[in-house]
Amino acid sequence: MKFLSKYSLTAVAAALLTWSCDTVPTDESLKAGLKEDVTFLAADDLGGRAIGTDGEQKAADYLAVEFKEIGLIPKGTEEYFQPFTVSKPTNPHEEAVIGTDGEGVTGRNVIGFIDNKSENTIVIGAHFDHLGMGGQGSLHRGDSAIHNGADDNASGTAALVALARILQHEEHKSNFLFIAFSGEENGLWGSNYFVKNPTIDLTQVNYMINMDMVGRLNAEKTLAINGVGTSPSFVPSLDLANADSLKLVTSESGVGPSDHTSFYLQDLPVLHFFTGQHEDYHKPSDDSELINYDGLLLVVKYIARLIDQLDTEPKLAFTKTKDSSGDSPRFTVSLGVVPDYLYDGKGMRIDGVSEDKPAQAAGLMKGDVVVQMGDSTIVDMMSYMRALSSFQKGDEVLLGYERNGAKKEVKVVL
Repeated sequence: MKFLSKYSLTAVAAALLTWSCDTVPTDESLKAGLKEDVTFLAADDLGGRAIGTDGEQKAADYLAVEFKEIGLIPKGTEEYFQPFTVSKPTNPHEEAVIGTDGEGVTGRNVIGFIDNKSENTIVIGAHFDHLGMGGQGSLHRGDSAIHNGADDNASGTAALVALARILQHEEHKSNFLFIAFSGEENGLWGSNYFVKNPTIDLTQVNYMINMDMVGRLNAEKTLAINGVGTSPSFVPSLDLANADSLKLVTSESGVGPSDHTSFYLQDLPVLHFFTGQHEDYHKPSDDSELINYDGLLLVVKYIARLIDQLDTEPKLAFTKTKDSSGDSPRFTVSLGVVPDYLYDGKGMRIDGVSEDKPAQAAGLMKGDVVVQMGDSTIVDMMSYMRALSSFQKGDEVLLGYERNGAKKEVKVVL
């Protein structure tokens, strides 16, 4: 296997000891595989898997070994790999240049294919890179430390491998292209490069599934699914596939801070799966022992059933979602909170409060539900963002919120 680096020998041995390409996956073996993959990818040895580092290369090699062992056909430009180089400009107002020429940081997408001799292909993706030792994007306040990214996004990457194992042993009308993206944390670099340099004909892509942070399913079994408005076939199929009584929280938009956006912008239907934000997000504490592996297995099985359900449909129609015109709110200020993206009640529930930010100074806490900002009533996430975009730095705003059912008000200086 000439594409393997020096790091891959342990991965090869582990994969071959655990699996055989003739093994029909059981729930027990899938859960064991999920735990093994997350534990490997989120280990300190990989140093946080930042693009262009030895740890990212080690992770890519590990995934290529798994793809080969499962029996996926290589669909990169170099066996399973699709290398790309990003040249970052010195001018912060210029965009990074993503290609294969010139100097810069080089990452690798890892791509495998199941060929069912179909005219339609389903793309299933997850990013495997993370923040390395922190830096830009980290929410850690302290000395430099390894950001292992177990939930973000070793969980989605492990789910990608598990789905490949399941779908390799099932009969389907569609082909499947599995892509582990690099460079997502830097600006969707890997998925951006792939859609502009695809290794299959994009006109044959039926839809794209993206799994980003799917390892912390809560006690209510809440699963967020974004992009349900990008095809009229999605919504009717979601409940039909829900055999495990998951609480599905959906949004229509095909645009979001993850790799499905790159495919949506190519006029392809997309779904993004997400089990919610948490206090360990983009911090060194996002470790493998905090993953809910039973919940991760439920997510994998749900997606597999949804694929089965959608496989009964003809090629899906694409529809643009409301925020695709580029008129999303623009912000000059921040409240300094992490929204609860799984909350489906009235208002915007706070899932975390950042240190030394306006919300903390005003005494807001995790669990508070913002229902009013100045003259604006907050009914959901979009109304919160629109309200926030109307303020300038230094503005004082009267903020209404609910805490444990009691209505309260506080003045916040933004």
